[in-house]
Amino acid sequence: MKSLTQSPWLLPVLVLAAGAAIAIGAPALLSQHTYVSRLATSLALLVTLSIAWNLVGGFTGYPSFATAAFFGLGAYATAVAQQAGWPVMAGFALAAICGALLAAPFGFAILRLRGHYFAIASLMLVTILKELTTGWASLTGGGMGINLPGAGGDPIAIARIALQTMVMLAAVALALSIVVAKGRLGFGLACIRMNETAALGAGIDAPRLKTIAFTLSAAICGLAGAAYARWIGYIDPSDVYDVMWSVRPIIATLIGGVGTIFGPVVGAIVYMVFEELMWRNLLTFGTGALGVLIALLVLVMPGGIIPTLLKRKAS
Repeated sequence: MKSLTQSPWLLPVLVLAAGAAIAIGAPALLSQHTYVSRLATSLALLVTLSIAWNLVGGFTGYPSFATAAFFGLGAYATAVAQQAGWPVMAGFALAAICGALLAAPFGFAILRLRGHYFAIASLMLVTILKELTTGWASLTGGGMGINLPGAGGDPIAIARIALQTMVMLAAVALALSIVVAKGRLGFGLACIRMNETAALGAGIDAPRLKTIAFTLSAAICGLAGAAYARWIGYIDPSDVYDVMWSVRPIIATLIGGVGTIFGPVVGAIVYMVFEELMWRNLLTFGTGALGVLIALLVLVMPGGIIPTLLKRKAS
């Protein structure tokens, strides 16, 4: 019988417990600091999206730009469901299901492509969904956007619920990432990342494993979109299908360490700190300065912060 410390479920359970503790305590600590509370909510959202991207781009090595597509789809799924009178949790479940149902067949098709061909195909999904959402005005409100029921409530309560939701979502995503990385699925994805041809020769069902990773990633992105829509209260296609929802998680994961479990978390924190410093001190040139700073960091630590630190410790 395995001891408790050897259990593969110990770390995911600890992550969920820590997430629950933060979700309960953070709103009380930040109740008088609206700006910090909003920043913490944004950070938890970026952590969630970065972990979701890492399941495909990191564990499998396929550079997906479809994060914004599933994020926007989840946001609209929950908005439409709640306008139809569905409970909030049912709207969240629908967002995850819509993301997964779209990702499974789409991923199975485009994951046969590699490198920049796959990246372009995944990016096109964002444009397609954005155009469909804009054109289906009777359901989505078109370019005018859509309001979520209850958005005009107490702003303090909305901010508190948003922070708790985002923190728990990030904790669930991280726990899921640990389970995947430590399990047979993670082993198969690592083999695919290192040499897909050899993995196929060894009997690994690469198309199925890649599709599973892509589907899990999409479901998480859909949930993140639902949480974002519930937090903001109003969404439109240009906002939730913005390509930056795809780019920022990639940058954060590159900073922290691609293919590592905690790299997306560390990278998201570093990215948010950099972003805030640049916007505060260099408002006009903030984006350019942020890009230069990130480029320098990637040059100094090409494998990301966590792999570089582990390598230095080992040497």
